[in-house]
Amino acid sequence: MSCSMGPKASAGWGAAAPMDEPGKAQGRATPWPLGDRGRRLAWAWPRAWSGRAQAAAGAIKQWAQADVAPGRLIPWLPVAFGAGIAVYFAAEREPSVWAALTLAVAALAAAILARKRPIAFPVALAFTAAAAGFAIVTLRAASIAHPVLLAPAMGVSISGWVEVSEERDRSDRIVVRAHRIEGARILPERVRVAVRKGTAPPVGTFVELKARLTPPLQPLRPGGYDFARDLYFQQIGASGFALGQIRRVEAPVAQTLRLQYAAAVAGMRDAIDKRIRAVVAGDEGSIASALITGKRDAISKPLNEAMYVSSLAHVLSISGYHMAVVAGVVFFVLRAGFALIPSFASRYPIKKFAALAALAVSAFYLVLSGAEVATQRSFIMLAVVLVGVTLDRPALTFRTLAIAALAVLLVTPEAVVHPSFQMSFAATLALVAAYQNGAVWGKPDADDSVSARVALWGGRQIAALILCSIVAGLATTPYAAFHFHRAAPYGVLANLLAMPIVSVWIMPAGLMGVLTMPFGFDGEFWRLMGQGIGWMDAVALWVAGLPGAVGRITAFGIGPLLLGTAGMLLICLLRSPLRWGGAMLVVVASVWALATPRPDIFVAPDGRAVAVRANDGRLSLIKTGTDTFAIREWLAADGDTRAPTDPSLRAGTACDDTGCIARLADGARVSLALAPEAFEEDCRRAAVVVTLRDGPQACAALLIDRKTWRNTGAVALTRSGDIFQITAARPSGYDRPWARAVPEPSGETSTPASRRPAPRDATPREDELEVGD
Repeated sequence: MSCSMGPKASAGWGAAAPMDEPGKAQGRATPWPLGDRGRRLAWAWPRAWSGRAQAAAGAIKQWAQADVAPGRLIPWLPVAFGAGIAVYFAAEREPSVWAALTLAVAALAAAILARKRPIAFPVALAFTAAAAGFAIVTLRAASIAHPVLLAPAMGVSISGWVEVSEERDRSDRIVVRAHRIEGARILPERVRVAVRKGTAPPVGTFVELKARLTPPLQPLRPGGYDFARDLYFQQIGASGFALGQIRRVEAPVAQTLRLQYAAAVAGMRDAIDKRIRAVVAGDEGSIASALITGKRDAISKPLNEAMYVSSLAHVLSISGYHMAVVAGVVFFVLRAGFALIPSFASRYPIKKFAALAALAVSAFYLVLSGAEVATQRSFIMLAVVLVGVTLDRPALTFRTLAIAALAVLLVTPEAVVHPSFQMSFAATLALVAAYQNGAVWGKPDADDSVSARVALWGGRQIAALILCSIVAGLATTPYAAFHFHRAAPYGVLANLLAMPIVSVWIMPAGLMGVLTMPFGFDGEFWRLMGQGIGWMDAVALWVAGLPGAVGRITAFGIGPLLLGTAGMLLICLLRSPLRWGGAMLVVVASVWALATPRPDIFVAPDGRAVAVRANDGRLSLIKTGTDTFAIREWLAADGDTRAPTDPSLRAGTACDDTGCIARLADGARVSLALAPEAFEEDCRRAAVVVTLRDGPQACAALLIDRKTWRNTGAVALTRSGDIFQITAARPSGYDRPWARAVPEPSGETSTPASRRPAPRDATPREDELEVGD
């Protein structure tokens, strides 16, 4: 079969060579003259593409103009403010206060000068907000400068006021503001001490005790959570455990007003806690107390772990959900009650009266719950909403969230690096964005006949619950993965089964229990609350036991987290189609995080434990001592579900009196030298030698000895050929108040706390710190 193209075939771009001569090359293209029509087509293609490019540029310009319209940039101010705070924590040494203040003033002056320029002014304003955040956190760090212990101290005598008293699973814990310390070369102002179960004195008590104090715990791996930084901003200079009896004695000085207030609040919280747990025993009573007083340390470890695995742990942290339920119940009951009095309802604004009462109850709940960061954010947002009700203005907007973020960061700027702040604001931002960007099921006035019919059967509430669980879960996943190395694949299922009970049963019963407690009729409400909590606990344990419920994620660096955060901000804060550029950033961040290589060797910050990646791809362990906290962190960061005591961790290792060895995947030896006589063989035959001692100068192996880890802290090594890439928790030249190099024992001098220049550390140990603190 053949076909002829006819005369019009010559108008093409080229023609095939003749095919009638056998043996000749066939199908060879030969150029033809373009002619007039060809030239017109040649010019038409660039013009078409140029037109499309101009149209696309015009559309992008219109979208950008819509996103920077008046009022649209306000939510970006706390973002810039928080970015400035984050820059402070990224610095290698402590910034100067005068330099930070000068930068903030100069940025403000530039913003004032550029106020009439449409592009320069927003840029200058963002830079001013970032400079202000940098200056605020620098001032905060300088204002709380306090001495910090740099080396362990045994048998230290401490006397002072108890400022915090906490009940723990295995032991209790107190924070003492020291009046006098003897036996330590550096004298911290506050110390945190673990005590025997049931022996913690109440807040406001003046005590005397002896304790073993240890320096603040540095990161357990490079990129890990910095416990020392966290405790430094709590103004705690040492941690440890009590030795012997704690004596309550008469105070030599009077209590300060701040301590009197703290003692009064703590006494009220303790009284409610004891009453609840006297009526409701076990974990149900502990969780009931946690929902009312914020004291959640008495919950057993298995249930606490199940709550995290099932994604119900957010119920234990008093935040926006709890505040909204309490305020909503008070607002609805009072407004309904006022409406039953026609003469009063027709003459007075009962809606505004109910809003003010709900605000007062929420403020009491804030104080009662301990006023954590998530609770502060929730109260500020709720206060803005309720004040908006009294002024007849809607207030559930990004501006409300921006005000809450700025307020929290002004008071506690260090919260920006804490997982509680990050996860709380991420979830709230995503929920507000979902509501404002057209979540039909969440809008009560949506004109949709199908949704209206389904809503009669509770379909809208179920859809809203599912939507909230998905949105909040996706928003918090990057931060849960970064800090805790886990995900909750069944989170939506657990929340769907448990949250309706929390909303309509547990929290209203708890509110009624608090209101009726002064009259002695609270017992039945606590029992009702415990029954609802029993259902929630059963859901958490069931979901945690499902196959694949524990979603482990290997550790990744700060880069993917920052990129993912930027993508989420674009998705939530932009209104135009440009926001989908944020989705691309999230995808890139996810790929980047998953592609992060795992180190081949981990070394503990004190050199007492070493983890080596064996030929099966899993970690093997060589160590001295019984501390397992670093091992738990390494296993979690490696996505490994094994316990620190799992016998398989010792597979492929060997130990004797002089040291231990393990082997890498290629058979290379890693040695933990415990005695001087081990150095000769280990330096000759091992690829890496770790020791608690000062190693020999002429060691052929890579040596990580006491001089090394005193300056670098924890170390991770990744092998590339015959070369090890070393990543340290404290890089060379890093000098921050909470990360000072540990001096030699003879290098410390006894100096009064009031005259010492204030290094800043802070730390807990395994017996007083739980994962997730």
